[in-house]
Amino acid sequence: MAATASAGTITGLVSAHGPAVPHAGGAAGAYSTLRYKFAEQIDYDRLDDFVVYIDAPVPGSAAEHSAAAMSQRNVAFEPHVLAIPVNTRVTWPNLDFIYHNVFSVSDAKSFDLGLTTNKDKPEVKLFDRAGRVDVFCTIHAKMHGIILVVPSPYLATVSARHRYVISGVPAGTYPLRAWQERLPAQEKWVTVPTDGTVEADFDLNFAALPKE
Repeated sequence: MAATASAGTITGLVSAHGPAVPHAGGAAGAYSTLRYKFAEQIDYDRLDDFVVYIDAPVPGSAAEHSAAAMSQRNVAFEPHVLAIPVNTRVTWPNLDFIYHNVFSVSDAKSFDLGLTTNKDKPEVKLFDRAGRVDVFCTIHAKMHGIILVVPSPYLATVSARHRYVISGVPAGTYPLRAWQERLPAQEKWVTVPTDGTVEADFDLNFAALPKE
């Protein structure tokens, strides 16, 4: 994307917190038993695939179709989360020596690419509507990927407790959204200066969810 004469930078930290788990009644010690020893608990400090993006079209940012790829490798989709702006063409290469399939029944995009091997030419799909698109394989039960289609090209992907940077943003006031697949999203309004930086930190947690 070409640089904008009056543009600034949005930056900040992204963190996450899970619920406080009570230790009464010996529940904590139960994890050492054979029944629960393989029940992996989420480490919210090490979560990946946080996406921070401007959740609205940005005047003057409409561009030619961009390109991205989500591969099928080692019986998984790589990357697990692919964040892209609207009107991105995604290529789906199969890099394994076995058949794979890619399909989605999501509202933002439904499709079925059929069965492919690493010898086939990768299929290409245009994502022209904002939203979350969950993709699966009809053959392999644990294959799951997410295409997060956002309204503008101003986005960043980071891990928990890392700093994100979105640069070259035209001056103006925008809704800024932080997303992670396991947590409620958060939104803040930011005013981007004509030349400079605006800070916006996010702490994703479950506090805003209804308890009943």
